[in-house]
Amino acid sequence: MATAYGPDTRDHQRSGAGFGNHPPEKHFFPAALRAPLEGRTWREFGYLLLSLPISVVLFSFSIALTSLSAGLLITFLGIPILAGTLVMCRGFGALERARARGLLRLDVADPAPARGRTGGLMPWVGAVLKSGVSWRHLLYALLHFPWAVFAFTVSLTLWTCGWATFTYPLWHWVFPSYVGIDGIQLYGDKTHQVYLDSSFELAATSVCGLVLVLVTPWIIRGLTSVDRLMVAGLLGPSRLATRVSELESDRGVVVDTAAADLRRIERDLHDGAQARLVALAMDLGLAKEKLTDDPEAAARMVDEAHGEVKVALQELRDLARGIHPAVLTDRGLDAALSAIASRCTVPVTVEVDLPSRPAQAIEGIAYFTVSELLQNVSKHARATHASVDVWRTADRLLVQVVDDGQGGADVSSGSGLAGLAERLEAVDGVLVVDSPQGGPTRITAELPWRG
Repeated sequence: MATAYGPDTRDHQRSGAGFGNHPPEKHFFPAALRAPLEGRTWREFGYLLLSLPISVVLFSFSIALTSLSAGLLITFLGIPILAGTLVMCRGFGALERARARGLLRLDVADPAPARGRTGGLMPWVGAVLKSGVSWRHLLYALLHFPWAVFAFTVSLTLWTCGWATFTYPLWHWVFPSYVGIDGIQLYGDKTHQVYLDSSFELAATSVCGLVLVLVTPWIIRGLTSVDRLMVAGLLGPSRLATRVSELESDRGVVVDTAAADLRRIERDLHDGAQARLVALAMDLGLAKEKLTDDPEAAARMVDEAHGEVKVALQELRDLARGIHPAVLTDRGLDAALSAIASRCTVPVTVEVDLPSRPAQAIEGIAYFTVSELLQNVSKHARATHASVDVWRTADRLLVQVVDDGQGGADVSSGSGLAGLAERLEAVDGVLVVDSPQGGPTRITAELPWRG
């Protein structure tokens, strides 16, 4: 298949690696040399330094208030105190999410607040105590303290020792032997061997410090990766709640899409085939009236009606094809996409490499995705050639449409691509658009193999 991208690129994409991404930015210095001076390193180091005082306060309050509530449970006062403790942990959780968002560039959604079914103190207390999110915030307060102590100690020690030894030749003169004070009196060292003062010793110390400076940023990143896991796993919404929210959103998209399709079908029937059939019925009625008086005029009217019947049938076929084409049901994606490509205004090459047929619903979505993308190519791309490639990677169906047009396609502009992206998201699909100004445009749709 001749495509706008070479076979090597296509093989790389079929391996499931990063389709639609721009090439990485080139830097003069390698990453190992840039890391100590990068903003990311200093942000993450600042995050680890702040973690200790915050975790000390959170841990202390959590332990004290939890112990107090446990001791007062017999008097019933412990229950609202325990609820207050959980609410306090959730407040600290909001602070931690904001800190992770600002310093670690980790965006964790806020969990839903705990609300009782009715107003009042006790329903609110019950909702807080039954909330798994609240207890996960308390668990974070208990687990994060020992980790923060360890991460603070390791990062600060390595960072300060690394830079201190690396810059040792610049400040080694501050020791007593260099300012005229006898080291024998201060240290009992008759040979002055405690000082690193020779050229070799200074150079070796600086080299060791440089190695430590270059290694420390990666250790810091490893430490903050644990913080990322803790924040995302314990302070965010539960997976079940997130999935329910996604399903509710997807259900709304599906309902809106189905309603829009029904309105489109009704409009096409009303403005197209229905109007033609009404006009056809009127023409046949007039022809019937003139059949005895003016047979030739009646014959002409019947001939015109015959042409209108053909046009109406073609419109009905197009409408049926728009609902669900018979060729897709009978012969699958390969034949159906080839039929779409043959109607495109630019030459299109199609390759479908599938071991079997996907789920019927997914197959239909893939068909209509390619149909809409090729319509965009015909109307807006100003392309001279386009290609459609369909393949399977693991349990995902990948559909890619490439054209050599003017580019500039953007999902965020509110165009038809935005609606197409919403349709794909409704079935856990993804639409990736790579369309720089001047082209080419590469649009990849990723769908689940089974709906």
